[in-house]
Amino acid sequence: MTSLTVPAPLAATSPATAAAPAVFGARIIIGLVGVLLAVLVSGLNEMVTKVALADIRGALHIGYDEGTWLVASYTATSVAAMAFAPWCSVTFSLRRFTLCAIGLFTLLGVLCPFAPNYESLLLMRILQGLAGGALPPMLMTVALRFLPANIKLYGLAGYALTATFGPGLGTPLAGLWTEYVGWQWTFWQIIVPCLIAMAAVAYGLPQDPLRLERLKSFNWKGLLLGFPAICMLVIGLLQGNRLDWFESNLICGLLGAGSLLLVAFLINEWSQPIPFFKLQMLGIRNLLFALITLAGVLIVLLAVVLIPSSYLAQVQGYRPAQTAPIMLIAALPQLIALPLVAALCNLRWVDCRWVLGIGLGMLALSCLGGSHLTSAWIRDDFYVLQWLQIFGQPMAVLPLLMLSTGSITPMEGPFASAWFNTVKGLAAVVATGVIEALTTARLHFHSTMLVDSLGNSPLADHSDPGLAHRVHEQAVVLTSSDLYLCMAGVAVALILLIFWLPTRIYPPRAPT
Repeated sequence: MTSLTVPAPLAATSPATAAAPAVFGARIIIGLVGVLLAVLVSGLNEMVTKVALADIRGALHIGYDEGTWLVASYTATSVAAMAFAPWCSVTFSLRRFTLCAIGLFTLLGVLCPFAPNYESLLLMRILQGLAGGALPPMLMTVALRFLPANIKLYGLAGYALTATFGPGLGTPLAGLWTEYVGWQWTFWQIIVPCLIAMAAVAYGLPQDPLRLERLKSFNWKGLLLGFPAICMLVIGLLQGNRLDWFESNLICGLLGAGSLLLVAFLINEWSQPIPFFKLQMLGIRNLLFALITLAGVLIVLLAVVLIPSSYLAQVQGYRPAQTAPIMLIAALPQLIALPLVAALCNLRWVDCRWVLGIGLGMLALSCLGGSHLTSAWIRDDFYVLQWLQIFGQPMAVLPLLMLSTGSITPMEGPFASAWFNTVKGLAAVVATGVIEALTTARLHFHSTMLVDSLGNSPLADHSDPGLAHRVHEQAVVLTSSDLYLCMAGVAVALILLIFWLPTRIYPPRAPT
């Protein structure tokens, strides 16, 4: 059995320059909470501004197309930053790099509502995405490096909050700011939490020495290939549905060039002595399984947020504030559910693969229940589906963290963090593109079928002015049902994968 401990330096560092191991105590816990708070706020900033984009566009007189570029550009630099942040945190020290990232993220959030024009706002969002994306790898690094073995899973549970707790708060907070306070607070909501996070990080995390000598061996070719590759792919996926995918020369160029650069980047990483991604680690069965399954789980988790929100908005006319209770009923209990799942996985006689299977099964049941929705469903009808997700979500995420980090050596920990965080960011983007493409395709299909059916019906009143609206509503209902059914299929497929790929991992324990 391998440990989940990660030492201060990354691979290929000299023991003589390694920082002394920090003593676990209240200060470390405060530092970890500070990083966790910053990461949660970073994720919320992206979700809230995306949900409230219509209000932001109206206030700043920005068109729909320009608004989509604000979202895509922020996400692109955010995902790209996840790949290269671990190297920076070792070179400039974990504490110093984290504080700088939080500080820049906060400053740009303050300035965004004062942008004099669209171009300056776009630039600030690009830079803010870069700063925000650098934070999630720091959270995993702190949890793996500083927490004792017997409570390490609870630190990973904190990281899992970014996938289960954070996304569910996006709609409620967007509704709060736009309905009752002011659109500016979709940007300014980060200020107070980030200041608290900076104080906690400055107090709690130890100061490692600068390791600027690493700049001499910096993988410049990897950066110049990998950074634009990730950005191009992310933007292509997020803008693909709006521009009709491969009917657009821009999308073809972005996805084609991004794919070629990505292949060149991976070839370069294979032979690098200190790579950003250690490709040889994909030979570790549990890590490979965790990355594949993570992508599928994130598609499902994003869908169970988007489907009810979209249905209630289009069919029942709900505003974000009215949809908020559905999101909160699954999000808030995560603060209790995740520690409980961590305690369960921390028992030596519990096989985390079974925990994962049960969690995926609960998500599949939730989606199967959602596939029976009708145009009569209102907010209350979704509550049962959300209750299944209270434990389904953490049971589907935390075992993946345990599997991915428990099968590696300590020196491989930072590389695993880079893999996990970058795949997590890319998977969320792929999930968005897949769900949007499926939604468009099924909506067109059902609209066509309904119109054909009405055209062949002698009883239909084609002069009814509300007929087109009712046809659209019914098409949305049928599309939502299809999406739920598709997500149930994804969850079941991931359950079947458990029987083939992963091997058992025991919870970490300190050596005796």
